[in-house]
Amino acid sequence: MRGRSDAAGLAGRPRRSWLPLWLSLCLVVTVIAWPSQAAAEDRSIRVGLLFNLPGKYTATTPVATLSSPQGLRVGIRQPSGEAVYGTHAGAARIALHDYKTTVLQTTDFAAAQAAYKRVRESSAAVWLTSSPGAGNARLYEVTEGSYATAAEARTAAERWSKGGYPQAVAAGPLQLESTAYDTLAKAREAQSAYGGKGVSTDIGLRVGASGSMVYVVLVGRAVDAAGLESVRQAVGAEGLATAAAGSGLVLREEHSLTGTAGSSDSLYLIGGAVKAWVAAAGSPGIQLTERSARTYRGGFELSSFNNRLAVINELPLDHYLYAVVPAEMPASWPAEALKAQAVAARTYALFKGTSFEIADVVDTELSQVYRGMADEVAATNQAVDATSGMVAKSNDKLIETLFSSSAGGATANAEEIWGNQVPYLVTVSSPDEASEAGLYSWYRVALADGRNGYIREDLLEPVAETTAAGLPMMRVKEEQTNVRPIPLIQDAVEPVARLSRGTLVTVLEQTVQSNPNRWVRGPFTSAELLTSMQGKLLTPFTATIRTLEAEFGPSGRAVQLIANGTRLDIRYPDTFRSALGGLPSTRFVIDETARVTYLGAGGATVDKPSDTSATAVIGAGGQAVTLDSANYYILDGSGELRAATREPSFRFIGRGNGHGVGLSQWGARALADQGYDYQQILQYYYTNVTIGKE
Repeated sequence: MRGRSDAAGLAGRPRRSWLPLWLSLCLVVTVIAWPSQAAAEDRSIRVGLLFNLPGKYTATTPVATLSSPQGLRVGIRQPSGEAVYGTHAGAARIALHDYKTTVLQTTDFAAAQAAYKRVRESSAAVWLTSSPGAGNARLYEVTEGSYATAAEARTAAERWSKGGYPQAVAAGPLQLESTAYDTLAKAREAQSAYGGKGVSTDIGLRVGASGSMVYVVLVGRAVDAAGLESVRQAVGAEGLATAAAGSGLVLREEHSLTGTAGSSDSLYLIGGAVKAWVAAAGSPGIQLTERSARTYRGGFELSSFNNRLAVINELPLDHYLYAVVPAEMPASWPAEALKAQAVAARTYALFKGTSFEIADVVDTELSQVYRGMADEVAATNQAVDATSGMVAKSNDKLIETLFSSSAGGATANAEEIWGNQVPYLVTVSSPDEASEAGLYSWYRVALADGRNGYIREDLLEPVAETTAAGLPMMRVKEEQTNVRPIPLIQDAVEPVARLSRGTLVTVLEQTVQSNPNRWVRGPFTSAELLTSMQGKLLTPFTATIRTLEAEFGPSGRAVQLIANGTRLDIRYPDTFRSALGGLPSTRFVIDETARVTYLGAGGATVDKPSDTSATAVIGAGGQAVTLDSANYYILDGSGELRAATREPSFRFIGRGNGHGVGLSQWGARALADQGYDYQQILQYYYTNVTIGKE
């Protein structure tokens, strides 16, 4: 921004003394026990997995594959929350009992497997199942899709029919139901009798009158009443009734994963308001294949929501935190910092409530990172246990304990980020420099051809030579040394140049390697910024960006951007991070590389790039030369050198990583290293709050 000294701005600000901060932390911490119907340590939490967000809930998988070393208990969850279990061994696959397409029916397993593989190439929702057929044969079926209506299933069947499977038909959840059997073995025996009449059959799991699990045979897979009547005519009506929609689970034998006719997994289908509940039969831990094969504590509730499969991991709150805390903060950090993170994570989870309709939180950064048992570490488990039940409150209400990686020296006022004031989320200084410990310094250098970039300090050596203007130079030490766009190795970003050993470069500035506390991004052209802004501005901005300025809030974060004199219309300031090419934070200054003011004869000034006329420079011999290089360098009256460009581009020199509101994790580490306990840390970053048992 013109009028602000970039050299003395955020990127170059000297480190301040933290004595005033430490004095402000010398406070008395009061631990309060608030009355509550359910203590925080006794609560469970519902974590939505495989949610496609933001926006309204949709699923990202048509099936959930669950397994546990000592087997699973699969049951029907009652409105009271209790589950009635049936017997189960091996992996359990869960999908919806909705409309599908039966692509192929055959007694030839090889033909069915070939069809399954082909259909799998174009659809993730495909199953290879079997049931008893006529004459003691097995009837193998390839079914595809998860459709909300019969019409959608018929359209899919027509598509598969034209694609080489002429017998493809729509299949639905309408079935006939036998009388109940008290064991699965008896139901299997009856299933064979109905399957011998040439129709598809399943096993149904129901909750009996006594509250125990019973089993029925389900006959047919009709999409409408007429189809169900045809099934009735084929098998006879004796002993069969119309199955009530969504009255239990449907069990099929599936060969999709085993790939053999002689072995199968159990495929459970759920429909209507039925909820399946899956628990480990032995030691804790259930693996969910579709979520990177992660293993989770607690149990799984699976249901139909918005006509999609909803996968919920339900477990005790502190067991959830066992995985969250090490995912959000390194377990090697001081114990008091880990405890502060544990309380912040616990309070945040409780504050959110049922934010995701049928789940309290999701397992991504939209809530808190949660990857299951593999992330658990003894040190972070101890931090959770040591603070069990502890939460943060303001005016006797849970607070939104927001946190980010680094505040970059000062936390953000909530209004700077989302446009609304929150009494306990105000700007405070933050000691975040620890992220710079042990990092290389980088030199920003000018090359002989006018380009500039960064070279790491260990790849350069000092020389006695200077430029004609007296600027220091350095020599490249190794062959094929990369000149980087920013002071950071980015394997996916092409270097500015590769230099030979012995090449001399001019030093423009020295800075630390980009890190959570201090960073550089860019330079971005107008076209690159316009592309990044697409879909993020409330009012589209399409003009070539010639100038870009910012207005800043109390912590030095951008609260408004002005392009070519026009304010960019955005929902809330934090969106500037993504709108400007994915910046780590909004605490930055802008280096408008083409923004220059020239002082001419008679005191006249010329502002670039507003003035688009050609620029000429007068050499020592008095001859004017037109400046047509893409990059050039200006030495001002105070002897400071600035890299400039003929065409507008924009660098961002910033501080911090994340939104910056609330707890700074790097700051919490620094405070813990100074001897402050977790309660003091929390009460510093969240203003005027109390820490106590919920």
